[in-house]
Amino acid sequence: MKRLTLLVALYCGAASAASLIDPEDGMLDMSRHLQDNPYGFLPIPVVITEPAIGYGGGLFGLFLHGKGKQVNGQFIPPAMTALGGGGTENGTWFIGGGHRRTWQDDRIRYLIAGGYADINLDIYSGDVAGFSGNKAINTETQGFGGTQKLLFRVGDSPVFIGASQFWAKMDISAKNNPVIDRVWQQVLGDNSTTSALGIVAEYDSTDNFFWPGQGMALSGEYQFYGHFLGGDYRYDLLTLDGKFFLPLNPIWTLSLAGNYQMLSQQDQHLPPMARPYIKLRGISSYRYQGDDVSTVQAQLGWQVTPRWTVQGFVGAGSAADSAGDLYNSAEVAWGTGFRYLIAREYGLHTGVDVAFSDHEQAVYFNVGSGL
Repeated sequence: MKRLTLLVALYCGAASAASLIDPEDGMLDMSRHLQDNPYGFLPIPVVITEPAIGYGGGLFGLFLHGKGKQVNGQFIPPAMTALGGGGTENGTWFIGGGHRRTWQDDRIRYLIAGGYADINLDIYSGDVAGFSGNKAINTETQGFGGTQKLLFRVGDSPVFIGASQFWAKMDISAKNNPVIDRVWQQVLGDNSTTSALGIVAEYDSTDNFFWPGQGMALSGEYQFYGHFLGGDYRYDLLTLDGKFFLPLNPIWTLSLAGNYQMLSQQDQHLPPMARPYIKLRGISSYRYQGDDVSTVQAQLGWQVTPRWTVQGFVGAGSAADSAGDLYNSAEVAWGTGFRYLIAREYGLHTGVDVAFSDHEQAVYFNVGSGL
């Protein structure tokens, strides 16, 4: 929190100190600064301890274009934009941004994001030569891409339907292993383009986009990757995601989350990063991949004061070649963290999580619950 306060103070040197203090409780709060300053943003430090890419850091800025409003018990956030970048000790670096906005009292939702990245990553599984048991292949992926999603509310219900698009152009190589690199060049080519269209359905009854205290958020997306869309690979990807927020009493909240991904109709060979992977705090990205991947999580939050919340979490994930083999074995991760209410009028919380698994540990700076 001291680091975040310092960054805020440095950025807001031209603003009056009073604009960063909430008159209701005398605490640090950026609501007025974000609303009154057309160029005001919330600086989000990125401290990277992701085991897959090493230690590093960066900075993102979150711009909120307006105040948001309450409609039928739900807080509708204003349009928002995020921009930034970062890098790590192993040479990985990235820049990117995104924009989200709604229209007609949240009847239409739109999201667009894109960026460029140079990622040095250990890959442990795949269908191209070089993978064996727990032996990792050090890969380098350079490329750029983007995604967008458009959703329409069904009547006055919490149900949304719509479509999505994804496109990326990448150059993949096996670093420090010229033999495998030559095989990859023969099979995957010098560079590759991935392109997809998807159909999306969502159910959202949560009370706040930034910090849900109650309600449920469910989503299902089926993406068609294909040559007819300008891509080099053919496969389908189904993603099901669910989050449930249950207030146990005024200061305790239980949050549950689950995710399932299934890869199907695939070409004989796919780039290593195409396959789903277990995504949990405390486990390296792409460490455990499969055609079918599932994760479940539980998180308990304790609101110590109106500004401070402490939380503990535990999750389990499984990656397999078929749905029937899921959870024959599982990877478990757990941890704890805190959140500070940095912008009260938006319900915007930021903080840190420390997560552990059997062989790894990591620290994450998060905006929101972290699920």
